[in-house]
Amino acid sequence: MRKLILAAVAGTAFALAGCSEKTEDAAATAADAAAEDTEANVDAAATAAADAAGDVAAAASDAAAEVGDEAAEVEADAQDESKAEAKAD
Repeated sequence: MRKLILAAVAGTAFALAGCSEKTEDAAATAADAAAEDTEANVDAAATAAADAAGDVAAAASDAAAEVGDEAAEVEADAQDESKAEAKAD
């Protein structure tokens, strides 16, 4: 992503070679702002992905615990024992 931005900035620099210094400064400022925006967007996407992964892990853990509880309850009913005894098995 950064290579693409650098290529765009380099291309803009060549295109502006004949322009005034004021125009070149404005183009450089715009390119810098675009690069900063891109970096901020990439950081935000990475944070969102990490948050989503954490949510998925928590949901999977909860589901596994629920399945374990249900399995213990089925075993307890089948063996005529308490749920705690079934979990201990």
